Parts: sequence; structure tokens; C-alpha cells
Amino acid sequence: MKFSTAILAAAAIAASVRSRPVRRDVNAALVPEFGVTAGVNPTGTGDCDGIAGPNGQPIKIPCACPPDRTQFIQLLNQNVAAGHVINNPSVGISFPEDGSKASQLARLNAATVTLQNIHGPGVGCPQAATTFGAQAAAVQAEPDTPAASAPAASAPAASAPANNAAPASGGVDPALVPDFGVTPGQSPDGTGNCKGVNNINIPCTCPPSRDEFLASLNANVAAGHAVNNPPVLTPFPTGNSKADQQARIATLLSTLQNLHGAGVGCPAVSTVYGQLQQQINALPN
Repeated sequence: MKFSTAILAAAAIAASVRSRPVRRDVNAALVPEFGVTAGVNPTGTGDCDGIAGPNGQPIKIPCACPPDRTQFIQLLNQNVAAGHVINNPSVGISFPEDGSKASQLARLNAATVTLQNIHGPGVGCPQAATTFGAQAAAVQAEPDTPAASAPAASAPAASAPANNAAPASGGVDPALVPDFGVTPGQSPDGTGNCKGVNNINIPCTCPPSRDEFLASLNANVAAGHAVNNPPVLTPFPTGNSKADQQARIATLLSTLQNLHGAGVGCPAVSTVYGQLQQQINALPN
């Protein structure tokens, strides 16, 4: 009798395990190829050749870049499963698998930010260790196609501020840019710090004026990358799918964080964009 009970218990456990949803890895065939080989023309100082720069000469990259593709895809899978870059949680990502322009850009963005944060926040390989930038530019030049995914439930990221202006030169609809949700200059401590989300210290000049932010956002979207930090892609799809909303929030955050130079701007906690990102990640696919 005890043996039969044990068998039944084991069967119940097995059935329970089978009923749990299994996380599906990304389709490796949709992960863009690096297009660059590691270790080319080492200088003896740890630098090797990456893609050609504006002057036609190879851009120097760490000789260990790009990483092993198998290891890269494993990290990409972890990031996509988490909905953000594990080593840099403020960077949200998605990996939609349809052939729309927005989805292709989202995949390239996911690959790029995974590459740039392999070992920690901003610690990885530069985009120049791949042809991801050129691939993104080629996708940007394609005509727009509708995304295959069904519209997701509306999230606050798509909410419209009350005082919207007409789209500027970059084509960004201000109605798709949520308010910061934080007012600059709150509770200054006399050292240049004020309070942001959850009373975390932020520069008293953050967040910036909405006009300044929209101007920078439009410039980035028009360029297809952060003007002040070119390896960072800036897709801004206008659909309401989960992937589109995630892509927009990621671009808003990268614009905020690179306002005045590479990594020189305002932190995510000077806005409620991080919370909006979490709400979007919680939406059904």
C-alpha cells in the first residue's frame, strides 16, 4: 500500500511539473550575427580591429570582443526572460519574433544592450564589435510594416500628457511620451542633490524640461541611435503592443541618461519610467 501511494505521489508530482509553463528561449536564427571576428590585428595592448569608422579606418575594440556566440545567446535568453538586462536592470528589452520593422529593431536593440552589459552595467563589448549598427540602419530604411502581435492592454506608458504639441522633426508623437512624474528641485540638501522616486537622491536639475527632453528624443529617433552615445539604438514604434511599449520606454530612458553626453544625463529615478517599464513587463504577451 505504501508503495502504491508513493507511485501515485510521484505521478502527481510529475504531472504538476509537466503542467508548469516552460520558458522558451529566443529563436537563435533571429539573433543577428556579429559580422566581426574577435582578435583581428591585435596591437599588443589588448585592442583589435572592429568595424570601419567614419574615416574608413577600423575602430579599436577589446580583442575579446565580440564574445562567443553561444555564451552571448545564453545571456540574451536570460535577459529576455527577465524583461530587462540582468546586469543593468533599468534597461528593458523584448525579443518579438515577427518580421515587422519595429520587431526587427527591438531584436537588434536587445542584442546591442546585451552586448554592452555582458559583465555589468556598461561593462561589455562596444557596438563597434559588431555590425549591429549597420543592420539597424538598414532596417530603419525599410518601409514600415504592421507588427504581427495583437495589441496588448493599454499601459500608462502610452498615456498622453495634457499639454501635447505637434510631432517634431524626429516624428515622435508627444502623446506617446509619458510625463516624468517627478518635479525637479524637491528637498535640496545643499550639495546639488534633490529627491527623486522613493526619495532617492538625484541631481536637482533632473528631470530636464519637457521641451528639452522632447528635442533630444526627436534627434535620437531621427538618427536611429542616441546622438550622444551612438552605440545605443533608439527605436520608437507607435503601436500599442507590449513590444512597442517596451521599445519606447527603453528609448525614453536612454535619451534621459545620455542628454549631455555618453552616460551623462539624468538617472531613471528622476522619472517614473522605471515603474511604467515594470507595469509593461507585467502585461500578457
